[in-house]
Amino acid sequence: MARIDETLPFLPVNVAVLTVSDTRTPETDKSGSLLERMIQEDGHKVVQREIVTDDQTGIARVLHRLIEDPLIDVIITTGGTGVTGRDVTPEALRQVMDKEIEGFGELFRWLSYEKIGTSTMQSRAVGGVARGTYLFALPGSPSACKDGWGQILRYQLDSRHKPCNLVELMPRLQEHMNKAAG
Repeated sequence: MARIDETLPFLPVNVAVLTVSDTRTPETDKSGSLLERMIQEDGHKVVQREIVTDDQTGIARVLHRLIEDPLIDVIITTGGTGVTGRDVTPEALRQVMDKEIEGFGELFRWLSYEKIGTSTMQSRAVGGVARGTYLFALPGSPSACKDGWGQILRYQLDSRHKPCNLVELMPRLQEHMNKAAG
């Protein structure tokens, strides 16, 4: 169960929202709009919002650019996590990530199972870290975005969450890179 220690300071993080879709536009992107609203309501800042087509090379290119932006702490994608031929978001994330956070996908599917039963096996939600930036891929439905943010990420990206959270790890995410450079 999530526990927020109100005696600790809240540290907002900067988030990029990336919608992966061949058909959505800024006007029809319900999932991206929902994510942006929830992120901001929880006190964080959406510093970038984009739509990219279901193309692994194109997704990876955008991810690389966003990862290199020192203002972005977290990238959340929505869409392209299914099992059809055009669903390549997990592959693109794995192409750029240094480490996978297996527990994110496992937890997402566990929570999703309570709502949609065995259909959750079709979700390939994934999380990871790339050069000090957190990456999370959510399915493209507003319901999945609501669950992924509202039940997992809002707590793990809250610096006051106990017993631990992802924000407190941010200063140490690039330790392996610092050793390699030194």
